[in-house]
Amino acid sequence: MERKQKIVAIIGPTAVGKTKLGIEIAKHFNGEVISGDSMQIYRGMDIGTAKVTPGEMEGIPHHLIDIRNPDEVFSVAEFQSLVEEKITDISLRGKLPIIVGGTGLYIQSVLYDYEFTESPADPAFRERLEKLAREEGNEAVHRELALLDPRAAEHLHPNNVRRVIRALEIIKSSGMPLEENRKHNQPGQKYDAAVIGLTMDREKLYDRINQRVDKMVSEGLIEEVQSLYNQGLRDCQSIKAIGYKEIYDYLDGKTTLEESIEILKQNTRRYAKRQLTWFRNKMDVEWVNMTAETDFSKKVSEIFKVIEGKLQLKSNT
Repeated sequence: MERKQKIVAIIGPTAVGKTKLGIEIAKHFNGEVISGDSMQIYRGMDIGTAKVTPGEMEGIPHHLIDIRNPDEVFSVAEFQSLVEEKITDISLRGKLPIIVGGTGLYIQSVLYDYEFTESPADPAFRERLEKLAREEGNEAVHRELALLDPRAAEHLHPNNVRRVIRALEIIKSSGMPLEENRKHNQPGQKYDAAVIGLTMDREKLYDRINQRVDKMVSEGLIEEVQSLYNQGLRDCQSIKAIGYKEIYDYLDGKTTLEESIEILKQNTRRYAKRQLTWFRNKMDVEWVNMTAETDFSKKVSEIFKVIEGKLQLKSNT
């Protein structure tokens, strides 16, 4: 029987401390980090995506960062393929692959044996939904999903029109709600994986999110978005990301700068809540509460022990 490759995945909501922990794990176990963030793939989108800086990397190689231009489309199937290649490459070099990020579907696609085959093509159905979104707004399409699959609608934001439409396509082609469809096609685990989930007291997490947004603004978020705006980038997958769409509204004159920043904080807090709900419902996770920042080194030592026990690994130190 072929032995599965060993990997670590660090997941959790935005601003909880995944990047720092991933680097500590990489140093301890001789690993390399693979970004599990759907927006850090884009060049020129550094501040708004909280992209790790060269200094923060502490010499640890990071993969799948800055691999696409902002006007390019990137799919979960592409992510799955690229990460699988990186896992093989890193493992063959005797190092531990460590996936770090908060994009749940992307990480799930790697850990489990999903095959991304398209549902039967129905251009007329998709065109009807796209037209509905254009003419009546994203909420109108989201309401259709809520009627057919309330649980799926609860986990998909109305503004994520692409995924809402995709969910409706799957429901139409399979004849069953998404959760039932997933259970019907339940995939197995592809890797020997230790999945560590970071959580935090909600009030503390929300405070960290607000502070992070203020820091982004002081470090040049507005100027970063202005640069993309000046390039004429519109209706791109990248520009719909939290941190960019809110500032676009300000640049379009729809909101004041103060309003856009408050909306950005609110949208980020809501996203963090959705991330936690998603991970708790979809994956087998070892959760670690990171609320007490003074205990970071102690928490890291505990996480090392979990990984050592789960994967039968020895440290690099």
